Amino acid sequence: MSFDKVKHFFESQGAGEKVLWLDHSSATVELAAEAVGCEPARIAKTLSFLIGDHPILILTAGDVKVDNKKYKELFHAKAKMIPGDQVEELIGHAPGGVCPFVIKDGIDVYLDESLKRFDIVYPAAGSGNSAVRLTLAELEHFSGSTNWIDVCKER
Repeated sequence: MSFDKVKHFFESQGAGEKVLWLDHSSATVELAAEAVGCEPARIAKTLSFLIGDHPILILTAGDVKVDNKKYKELFHAKAKMIPGDQVEELIGHAPGGVCPFVIKDGIDVYLDESLKRFDIVYPAAGSGNSAVRLTLAELEHFSGSTNWIDVCKER
């Protein structure tokens, strides 16, 4: 199970207490915010895209959407999300639990500037009823992110 792998990863890093098993679904931003007890914007959505045949992940604040023009300018490709039935195979986590931790090798992880307004954010932890409570520095570290980017529409 993906949650167990993520939990083990954080435990091996001495940060197992940051992983939250939730009593309610966290499969959408709204459900995750309710289950965690925070505003929806603090949910760090992990979006999965394909550039050609190469998967990437972009984490954004829960209250923003990707701006197709900004995405194309940065990646020189049209924003194409991974089809739901291929996400687990390509990323390593099923939709509803996709996160930047314990993913398949070679996947670049990007953090969107929309997250920078928060001190604490909550990405998923590999299942549809989990989250990880992280500072931005911890998110950068544990996700192995490639870079901060700006690909979202203004709020």
